[in-house]
Amino acid sequence: MRVMEIITLVVPLLLALPLPSASLPLCTDLRAPSTSNGSLAFCPYSGKVCCSPSEDVQLQKHFVDMNISDSACASVVKSILCATCDPFAAKLFNVGLESRQVPILCNSSSGAAVSSLSSQTDDSFCSTVWNTCLDVLILNSPFAPALRTKAPVPRNATLSKLTDLWQSESDFCNAFGGSTDENALCFNGQPVSLNKTDTLPPPNGLCLEKIGTGSYINMVSHPDGSNRAFFSSQAGKIWLATIPDQDSGEELGIDESNPFVDLTDQVYLGQSLGLMGMAFHPNFAKNGRFFASFNCDKATSAGCSGTCACNSGVDCDPSQLGSLGTGEVCKYHSVIAEYTANGTAASPSLSENAKPQEVRRIFTLGLPFTANHGGQILFGPNDGYLYIMMGDGGSKGDPYNFAQNKKSLLGKIMRVDVDNLPSEEEIIKLNRWGNYSVPQDNPFSEDKGMEPEIWAYGFRNPWRCSFDSERHSYFICADIGQDDYEEVDIIYKGGNYGWRVYEGPIVFQPQKTPGGNTSIDSIDPIFPVLGYSHSQINRLGSAAISGGYIYRAQTDPCTYGSYLYGDLYSRHIWAASETPQNSGNFTSSDTPFSCAPDSPIKCDLVINTNLPALQYIFSFGQDNRKDVYILTQSGVYRVVRPSRCNYSCSKEVVAPRNPPPPAPSQSYAAHPQSLSMIFSASVLLLELFL
Repeated sequence: MRVMEIITLVVPLLLALPLPSASLPLCTDLRAPSTSNGSLAFCPYSGKVCCSPSEDVQLQKHFVDMNISDSACASVVKSILCATCDPFAAKLFNVGLESRQVPILCNSSSGAAVSSLSSQTDDSFCSTVWNTCLDVLILNSPFAPALRTKAPVPRNATLSKLTDLWQSESDFCNAFGGSTDENALCFNGQPVSLNKTDTLPPPNGLCLEKIGTGSYINMVSHPDGSNRAFFSSQAGKIWLATIPDQDSGEELGIDESNPFVDLTDQVYLGQSLGLMGMAFHPNFAKNGRFFASFNCDKATSAGCSGTCACNSGVDCDPSQLGSLGTGEVCKYHSVIAEYTANGTAASPSLSENAKPQEVRRIFTLGLPFTANHGGQILFGPNDGYLYIMMGDGGSKGDPYNFAQNKKSLLGKIMRVDVDNLPSEEEIIKLNRWGNYSVPQDNPFSEDKGMEPEIWAYGFRNPWRCSFDSERHSYFICADIGQDDYEEVDIIYKGGNYGWRVYEGPIVFQPQKTPGGNTSIDSIDPIFPVLGYSHSQINRLGSAAISGGYIYRAQTDPCTYGSYLYGDLYSRHIWAASETPQNSGNFTSSDTPFSCAPDSPIKCDLVINTNLPALQYIFSFGQDNRKDVYILTQSGVYRVVRPSRCNYSCSKEVVAPRNPPPPAPSQSYAAHPQSLSMIFSASVLLLELFL
């Protein structure tokens, strides 16, 4: 099949996929560029590219078949064909917005400027194409009007000039020229080159205020856009809280005696087990649907049953697990269940309580071991699908190589559809792990050798992932390491993140391999964009990363655009920025932080320092204003204006803030923070990261 035919068939299918809303290196199929050994033979690309050698050969064959006699025009058309190999091809072809067979050509004549994201110099490339190929015959020209739509490539070969297809340069460049969007990226005949001076300096420091004393591991903003958020404990309770305005001097409005829902009877609490995640349907304000990810014990819960992750289908013998210290095999399960707030108020958005009875069981997986099973869940901001973060299942070194096993769901990020639910007959027939369907555009939905739920794989224990609220193609996850390295990854469709062949960028040598090995040469791993070795931050060698958010609030303008994340044990907090911006390359800065003297709740300080005694950093959160929170053993902290801690920030302007709309119901009063979040639960949490 010809390359242009392939593009014509494939690109329309991409319209329903998540929209790449910034120029993160991304191919037209929304996968990561792969590493080439040297340069491609035909197209002038090397390093990270979006074409395999075989695709490069196909492009060359198609180019030859076009039979372009004029050398100047041939050179221009070749560059356009090869744009599909550019690591920024998804942006050049505007994947998700329209169907294109020609990249967006830089075009100053229509008022489009070359993107500030790029150092490209030819902003009139569209005119160059027109003038160079004006009267040149091209066989099955890619510039035919029909090829700009979903119409198939004509089967009969036709010779045409640009003047046969378009009335004028203006018409031609209106069709193929670039956008006036300041974030647009256009093609100028050369591989995209970003402006390397377009960098973001790290903040001088983070100023924190303490607004709550509870110990929570999850925070999710209310889907109705109000000044409310949900907090949850490992034990199984979820609270609905009111977030105070910045500079109000108020505490978090939460009544621990009145949880939004209490699931403790269903949740098994122990070491690394408990309520691991929660997600509220994007349309929760109308449909009342929400989901909890937790662990159950089949010995005490009648509904705790499912297929064990160690089974013959993944070449794992459950009878052999005892030798690795697991105890009873698959005694505990990872569960995702659906609940509802319908019927508890006039509308779900008004609900201050929900029903603790399951509406349906979405997913169940028996755990071979009791650690490293992730558990976070969240909805994609563009596609509305549920993403499930699952660790390798535990035991030192992933001895059964679950993370690389293509038939196992351990060590994976999954993506499922909870809106189009299958019948019980379909679940059995399709051998699903629960009550969901698989999106057709999942990377392995048609791959018989891979479980179709899988979106990406090769993880040890993903602990806190987030989508950038401004650039949804930036899906960022922290993955907890084992012996040496903690990492942060940008998650691509179908990506392999290396564990246990690699721990971060380091080759890993497992001590036990009853599940076999995966050779280094057999995979093309995506390496971390950020990370740190254990020895860098802790002389004892203990470390555990907690992923955060790209900061998008206006509260601290000097932190805007930085990715904030931390470490459980060392209490370090980092701010990472792209260098250059929109490149996917990050540089991290170990960022100082302190507590505002006027904090609503007095911060306990580390002895002989002005550092707030965070104790252990469990997680990060973000509200509807995009303010970022740090959930710690000692309480809830919020990033505030840097001047409150005497940090200098030339961009800071103290002005009245426009709060989001208030909650539909009467806001909670600021209740005194209860100290009933027992210390033992916090100690149990530490086992999550081992």
